Amino acid sequence: MERTEEFYNGIRAGDLQVVSRFLERDPKLLETLDQRGSTPLVLAAYYGHAPLVAFLLEKGADVDRADGVGNTALMGVCFKGYLEIAQQLIRAGADVNHINGMGATCLQYAVSFNRVPMAELLMAHGADTAIRDAKGKTALDYAREHGIGELVKLLEGK
Repeated sequence: MERTEEFYNGIRAGDLQVVSRFLERDPKLLETLDQRGSTPLVLAAYYGHAPLVAFLLEKGADVDRADGVGNTALMGVCFKGYLEIAQQLIRAGADVNHINGMGATCLQYAVSFNRVPMAELLMAHGADTAIRDAKGKTALDYAREHGIGELVKLLEGK
């Protein structure tokens, strides 16, 4: 347990050397969850550690494995705005239409947090604009609700 904690602290810090050392000794750590239910990849992506994300993917991390609430690594970077990491994850085969435990999608997160380049990236890779979340809202509904004209135009295809 203590070793797992050290491993996850290394991920949070973006310390590639520490994470590499732990995975060398115990490759199964790649499949563990931290105390909050995050996978190593979800956590590395959430903290914006692009080199660590690349390393974990190279080691075989499941790009679409969700955390305790159903968020994938791609979902986390969509609201944080980490475009480079989103591109890495999409190249690795991330599902741009994954739906989390609240019925939300990557595109809905990108729109809700006014991440225009992220929404463009997702749409270029097949994000479904018609998916409704648990509240019955689409990404376009959120763009209109937040008054984000640029995203409204993008989502309306104008």
